[in-house]
Amino acid sequence: MTRRSFLIRHQSEPLNAGNENPSGPFSLDLNSYWHGGIAPKSRSTRLRAWWNFDYFEVVFDYEVLEPLVINSIPDRGQKTIGLWERDVCEIFIAPDKAEPRRYFEFEVAPTGEWLDLAIDLTSGERVTDWDYNSGMEAAAKIEGGRVLMAMKIPWDAFGRKPQAGDVWLGNIFRCVGEGETRGYLAWQPTMTEKPNFHVPEVFGEFVFTK
Repeated sequence: MTRRSFLIRHQSEPLNAGNENPSGPFSLDLNSYWHGGIAPKSRSTRLRAWWNFDYFEVVFDYEVLEPLVINSIPDRGQKTIGLWERDVCEIFIAPDKAEPRRYFEFEVAPTGEWLDLAIDLTSGERVTDWDYNSGMEAAAKIEGGRVLMAMKIPWDAFGRKPQAGDVWLGNIFRCVGEGETRGYLAWQPTMTEKPNFHVPEVFGEFVFTK
């Protein structure tokens, strides 16, 4: 499988998360499922990301064209374990290109709920640090038939800070719907028999640019 690259621009000021036409080389669209099949256009999801000297920031943007699967009483004050069972967008990030089996998982839901985890697959078994505290901030809004969700992650969460030209690895996902219509979108399809996002062998490149 071809390893895709996503250019992440250095931006001293946050981009306009409400921009209706946020296309260009610094955005990407999730439009395929984990098995490589094309998802319906109604589930297409746009992601924009940028970085500065303090944070890595991500915005997910999509139309609401089917019922949302969300918590009726969300708790935004702490991480929500099991968030992946509802509508959610996720990004996995491996700062060490030489060891993609150690990576970090960040999730955000349309309710503003969030989750951060540290993952280690170097032993051949998945070891999850459920107490990992990245210091991430999350926000979301549902308005005008659209969902906007944002993450803001300090570099301390990764134990390092990139420089222009650095390449990290990772993948981007969206879980949507429920029951037989449940869908698992992936930037880099994992091509597993059953839905599984934890496949660092297929991670794409996150290229930090000026």
